[in-house]
Amino acid sequence: MERVAPAPGEALGAALTAEYAAIYAYGPIGVRLSGTARTAARQAEAAHRRRRDALVMQLSTTGAAVPADQAGYALPFPITDRASALRLAVEVEERTAAHWRAALAATTGADRDQALDALLDYAVRATRWRKTAGMTPVTVAFPGRPT
Repeated sequence: MERVAPAPGEALGAALTAEYAAIYAYGPIGVRLSGTARTAARQAEAAHRRRRDALVMQLSTTGAAVPADQAGYALPFPITDRASALRLAVEVEERTAAHWRAALAATTGADRDQALDALLDYAVRATRWRKTAGMTPVTVAFPGRPT
């Protein structure tokens, strides 16, 4: 069976929903971290907010559907300590990268460049979080690809 790629607006809308969830997740992540890791979490959240804001404006001006943010999002596991916070930070970046990877396949031109920039940004950030957490391997062969 052949997979049909989503329309560009749908793919960017899905990426926006992933940005919303990432921003939400960095709240519980940040409270379990300290020092440079907490600073990195604040910077990551700010990067997701910037991308969210740009996507809302972009989708709004093109007339595409702008998915609504939810009041909360289910986290995949409890965040009880530094280790679980770092594990969630890696997962947040990987999941968000996966949505941008899908957008990369569905877009062209400037939208495709935007998707590639996001995918690269989140792949690098996931690698940094893995390194901070002491995870191995530190890198993955195909960022944003489901395992």
